[in-house]
Amino acid sequence: MVCFCFLVDQRRKLRSIKPAAGTCSRCGGGASVGDMMTTTRFCYVPCYWKSWKAIICTFCGAILKSYR
Repeated sequence: MVCFCFLVDQRRKLRSIKPAAGTCSRCGGGASVGDMMTTTRFCYVPCYWKSWKAIICTFCGAILKSYR
């Protein structure tokens, strides 16, 4: 009998952040534009990564809008 165990996870990392005009629609905190990087790992080895921009709340950390 063969058993396959796939250990796949995805992590988001905030590389840089700049202030932006506007407020969060969820909590009312300030908004900022951040350069995000998503890394997909298989068995703890990075196999795919992608960089993108997002508008993020500075208080609750919610992603309000993403630009991929």
